[in-house]
Amino acid sequence: MASVPELIRRKRDGETLGADELRELIEHYTDGDLPDYQMSAFLMAVYFQSMDADELAVWTDAMLHSGEVLDLSSIAGSKIDKHSTGGVGDKVSIVLAPLAVAAGLKVPMISGRGLGHTGGTLDKLESIPGFDVDQSARRFRELVDEVGAALIGQTDDIAPADRELYSLRDVTGTVECIPLIASSIMSKKLAEGIDGLVLDVKVGSGAFMKSLEEARELGRTMIEIGRSMETDVRALVTDMDQPLGRTVGNALEISEAIDALRGDGPDDLVEVTVSLVTEMLDAAEGVDDREATRRRLRGWLEDGTALEAFREMVEAQDGDPAVCDAPDDVLAEADYIELFEADRAGIIRSMDAQEIGLASVELGAGRMEKTDDIDPAVGLAFRCKRGDLVEPGEPLLEIHYNDHSNLAACRRRLARSIEIGNDLDEAPPLIFERLSQP
Repeated sequence: MASVPELIRRKRDGETLGADELRELIEHYTDGDLPDYQMSAFLMAVYFQSMDADELAVWTDAMLHSGEVLDLSSIAGSKIDKHSTGGVGDKVSIVLAPLAVAAGLKVPMISGRGLGHTGGTLDKLESIPGFDVDQSARRFRELVDEVGAALIGQTDDIAPADRELYSLRDVTGTVECIPLIASSIMSKKLAEGIDGLVLDVKVGSGAFMKSLEEARELGRTMIEIGRSMETDVRALVTDMDQPLGRTVGNALEISEAIDALRGDGPDDLVEVTVSLVTEMLDAAEGVDDREATRRRLRGWLEDGTALEAFREMVEAQDGDPAVCDAPDDVLAEADYIELFEADRAGIIRSMDAQEIGLASVELGAGRMEKTDDIDPAVGLAFRCKRGDLVEPGEPLLEIHYNDHSNLAACRRRLARSIEIGNDLDEAPPLIFERLSQP
């Protein structure tokens, strides 16, 4: 390999690096032989110069093989995962995994924690008393085989290069870089031993991708990585210009997800979830009649089949299964609830999802630093959303909080985030488009 400064200079100047050079960079950094300051410089060079498809495939493969790659081939059935690029009120995984299991799929899912304005699946699950997301690779395999799904955090042995690089990107201004985002996601997901992957690529104010063009590029980049590694990857590009569903906050979102598993979830949450599971089934076995498939999936939500699958998942990971019957009795509740009211009459024209997510962080529902503590009980519950007519003084949402000192900052962000006007622009579609391998 050329010297590291030479590789940094070449990438800075837009050159294409060789496969061996990229693999050795990952290997030396994972082993601790490459200092953070040199890898930081290299990541910044990638931020400005990007990587071509061949470089990105090698880079992702090196990250993938920096640790253990799970082998689930002995487990019967199609192993299909789903990944969201992050949003506000996005509790889809909580509903999707048991619904996919009800449909006959195996769902090995390694999830993440919330950071900044976006929520994390692991934080939501941990609001269920006893639920253990820290499972070994051996137990992960057992859960997928016996229960049909496992929702766990990243283990020390899976894609350790990604864990180190992600932490470095977080403090060097290189998070919002499509090749680095795509390789981070795909290295972890492909290490799960999956047969296919469905992506929920969020776009809008509450997403990392603010424009449809950026979301398409990210989706297509990950699909191309999947193609290079002979794994079926497809994506739905979905709206994140307002929160998904009607709650933001960990225990609140679990309760809403259980409503959906009882057949009583908000329309947008159910629509996105059913659409993603339809794609998962298509990746596994092909779907001839999408509408018939969607009807069957909705039926499993309405008749309790998906809820029973969730009950088994919760119990298998040491959570309290009573949450499925009486979530209000099991989940933590905030000490105080205060209403946030409309200051004028009109139509809710927009809801800035990022500001709303940060308003929930002010309450303690999220974290700005990885070491911040989470309060599972706090958050926001919406009574109105985009397009609704409101009157002066009408409650728009409930603020669930435990600490009075956080309330003013939360209210200031909410005031900035909700626009009430006299007319309404055409609302974006909930699902913009479907992307798949050619």
